[in-house]
Amino acid sequence: MSTGQMHPGMHPLDDGLVRRLVAGRFPQWAGLAVERWPSGGTVNAMYRLGDDMVVRLPLVAGGAGDVTMEQVWLPRLAPRLPARIPEVLGAGEPAEGYPWPWSVYRWLPGELPEAGALREPVRLAEDLAGFVAAMWSVTLPDAPQAHRGGPVASLDESTRAAIGRLRGIPEEGVDCDAALAVWEETLRAPDWDGPPVWLHGDLMPGNLLVDGGRLAAVIDFGCAGVGDPACDLFPAWNLLPADARRVFRSALAVDEATWIRGRGRTLSQALIALPYYRTTNPAMAQNARHVIRAVLEDG
Repeated sequence: MSTGQMHPGMHPLDDGLVRRLVAGRFPQWAGLAVERWPSGGTVNAMYRLGDDMVVRLPLVAGGAGDVTMEQVWLPRLAPRLPARIPEVLGAGEPAEGYPWPWSVYRWLPGELPEAGALREPVRLAEDLAGFVAAMWSVTLPDAPQAHRGGPVASLDESTRAAIGRLRGIPEEGVDCDAALAVWEETLRAPDWDGPPVWLHGDLMPGNLLVDGGRLAAVIDFGCAGVGDPACDLFPAWNLLPADARRVFRSALAVDEATWIRGRGRTLSQALIALPYYRTTNPAMAQNARHVIRAVLEDG
């Protein structure tokens, strides 16, 4: 969960506001209980609605487009994927002083996986590879550009700036020279020269649900679209231990350049996230630390 103001321009949310929004837009659900659901998410807040639904609302203006994107594309993607994904039950509109669209989804059961505490890491790696391969095989027309997925070089300025910030936070213990070396190797890898593929675009542990150690569902498709397949290799370093990482790579049969780009993109995200979230979102900061360790140990 967040412990402070993560971003400028965050709209205040509380149970009462969500209850009024639901009652105004969906009177058939007006009497259901509303309760904030603890989440490490950075762009949206989640509120349980009764036993079977969840309301998801953007915290900042930048998340509003994600809501529309999911409403359009989730129904098209769902039958093509091997794991459950969110099902939109209702599209909310701005009201009660809340300025952005929002959605009601069916509640998906499961637990968030925790790096270092996976029950079935190898089988989870196989499940994740199956999901990623299925995403890559989607051929829906008029696909949007993924939030991530452009040339790696587009991340260079922000990644170097983050390394510079981390040099000024010695208590984090990041080997900034080693991180820079991995990043520079990433920049030397060839860019993806094939057709852009469908991506989830944000395969963080907080966007995965597991049951009995196996992948049960994948949530938060706000970053989805087409781009470089390396962008969906993030679980290799943000979740999976070394042996499961090898299984994940083998199952996807990615080439060396794509693997290097995937590792570098994952590292870049973590380097940027750690100084930004270290005092406001413990879950994001902790996973960023894990990624940095995993990538640097991976070589």
